Amino acid sequence: MFFYVLPFVVGILVVQQLSELPSLFWLIVLSLIAFLLSFYRYWRLFFFIIGIMWASSFSIVRLANRLPELLQGQTIEVEGQVIGLPHYDERKVRFDFSVSKPTKNFPKKIRLSWYFPKQKIKTGQFWTLAVKLKKPHGRFNPGGFDYEKWLFEQNIGATGYVRTNPEPLLNKFKSTNKTFSNLRQEISDKLDELLKDSDNKGLVKALMIGERNEINQQQWDVFRKTGTVHLLAISGLHIGLISGLVYFLVLQISIKLSTVSPQKYAAISALVFALFYSALAGFSLPTQRSLMMLIIAMIALVWQRKITASNTVSLTLFTVLIVDPLAVLSIGFWLSFLAVIVIIYSLAGRLGRRGYWLSAIKIHCVTAIGLAPLLIYSFQQISVISPIANFISVPVISFLVVPLCLLSVVFMFIFPFITEQCLTFVDTLLQGLYDILLIMADLPYAVLNTETATVFTIPLTLLAVFILMAPKGLPARWLGLVFLIPSFFVNHDKPKQGEITTTLLDVGQGLSAVIETAHHVLVFDTGAKYSNKFNMGDAVVIPFLESKGIEVVDALLISHADNDHSGGALSIIKQKKVSKILTSVPNLFEQYSPILCLRGQTWEWDQVRFEVLSPSEDYLKGENNNSCVLKVSSNYGTLLFTGDIEKPAEDWLVTNYANQLESDILIAPHHGSKTSSSVSLLQQVSPKMILIPAGYRNRFFFPHQEIIERYEKLSIPWVSTVDKGAVVVKIQHNSIIIDSIRDNQSKYWNK
Repeated sequence: MFFYVLPFVVGILVVQQLSELPSLFWLIVLSLIAFLLSFYRYWRLFFFIIGIMWASSFSIVRLANRLPELLQGQTIEVEGQVIGLPHYDERKVRFDFSVSKPTKNFPKKIRLSWYFPKQKIKTGQFWTLAVKLKKPHGRFNPGGFDYEKWLFEQNIGATGYVRTNPEPLLNKFKSTNKTFSNLRQEISDKLDELLKDSDNKGLVKALMIGERNEINQQQWDVFRKTGTVHLLAISGLHIGLISGLVYFLVLQISIKLSTVSPQKYAAISALVFALFYSALAGFSLPTQRSLMMLIIAMIALVWQRKITASNTVSLTLFTVLIVDPLAVLSIGFWLSFLAVIVIIYSLAGRLGRRGYWLSAIKIHCVTAIGLAPLLIYSFQQISVISPIANFISVPVISFLVVPLCLLSVVFMFIFPFITEQCLTFVDTLLQGLYDILLIMADLPYAVLNTETATVFTIPLTLLAVFILMAPKGLPARWLGLVFLIPSFFVNHDKPKQGEITTTLLDVGQGLSAVIETAHHVLVFDTGAKYSNKFNMGDAVVIPFLESKGIEVVDALLISHADNDHSGGALSIIKQKKVSKILTSVPNLFEQYSPILCLRGQTWEWDQVRFEVLSPSEDYLKGENNNSCVLKVSSNYGTLLFTGDIEKPAEDWLVTNYANQLESDILIAPHHGSKTSSSVSLLQQVSPKMILIPAGYRNRFFFPHQEIIERYEKLSIPWVSTVDKGAVVVKIQHNSIIIDSIRDNQSKYWNK
């Protein structure tokens, strides 16, 4: 079965590499080809074509669920229900909303933000809301999270915010209807009450109801570095272990009671329990996959049919992708199935039997090795201590914490005293485990960071891993080491002496750029901080640096204090080695010994000159006008970074530097606001290209139409991160190359 399912999976994967979906004409052609292949019994090619057709058709329907262009920015009245658990931060609540009205040409599911709501927003509530929406759009950066892809996977057709005029209306009658979602909300509320002073509340919610939003950043970092993140959810591992325990207990009881078909009762009991546990997690994709695998295995037991492990995995894989072919877009999908395949491959059919402890150690080791290629490709790092950390964590979480969490759910609304005692013990266990993992995460070389591997190295690396894990009798196992070699020689085309590579990152409404020379890196501004849990340093800048294998930032320059320029700075300082900090606002970074940036400061790296043009010691009026202005130049070309300066600072630069301002590339002052980009500055700089950092449909309307018309009147070409995502400028020996990630890496869901 595996060799028929595999081409089906490959066909689906082929579609996910396309920048545009096949037209109706090509779908008809593929249908004819599939018919001929089935007639001549070329089944593997048939399933390959079917995979392409199914993924294409499914995606076409999914894309049709998006918000029409004409409705963008309009105030629209919608009716519907809050689904999933709402996420709160300091300023707003974010939630998914299932729309019941309007229905024609309108998304069935949208994601909303509600700033400072007057009452608690809970899952299951029915509201009538006035909303402003926009089509799915996210920041697009090398190494970054593809938010548009995630929205596409989740079938979210628009995002936006709730308006308070007209006032939102809650349908209290409909909202009193009880569903399983309401139970999840009630459990969440109860945990807020019982664990209000616990640092582990977010961990308990993750393990009890699959809600991971309240896990703090430090906890994420520790579990990520120790390779135990997969334990922080209702995962296949937990469902399998708990269901296995239920199956064993019911089987023993049934045998003692002389019940007919004890295996049947045990299997049904295990499935019921698995369904309940999956429902607590809101039937997330990982639980769906695990549940499907369990259903197939239990049906085989009830029918007394022998089914091999490989056929179980293959049938589960096929069923999951029939239900949702877009599951292949999720790294969790690949990690979960690959983990099962690796374990089966490394343990099944081996001669001799190991003891329990040796088998457990081997499972953790082969899983860590087998998943390494995907982890390196997706996250640019791998946890060296993962096998040891999992060897400690899995028994604690799976055999103690999870059963106690489930026991707490059972008694939560009947005998709250028992629940309090269980949760107290769970809190103690989790704190002790966390303290151990924290020590392990801080060990030298606990994590190896790598540069982003290309998609072509993954098959070779996986092949190498499977060859190395093959039985000892397999000849030429040394070839596995040969296939590993490409993974260690990733070529990122770094600049040579005198060359400059600058990436203007897409941080929404804000600014951040990374300037690379042959052996040095400067980060100019860091984007905004939106909450205690989310900032552009963590979300964009750090992933970009890690995708390039950059561990040391030789200089971090913060142009001024505005949040959209400085908000992500502390994240970078804490996670990367920053050699020096230059800024016009040193008081913001006092504990890190910053250097006040002033006119006249210069240095040279790799035949590239860096010069601070302003501010001068005679400060101008307004914080924006005292932004650090940096000129980066070599024999091959020049860039000018202007921060948020406006016309007074521009006039000062023109007066004091005149022709010295001339540059090939200009980063638009103040995001293209109408108070900047004066004609005199543009004439003196005389750029060949202007790059505009701005946010999609931002509330300031940057870049302003008046400024765009000014650029065009002066015949200066321009590009914006709004349309292009991150923009890369390569100043080389004989050319200046300007490229963008949207032009080169967009897929059909990014259009």
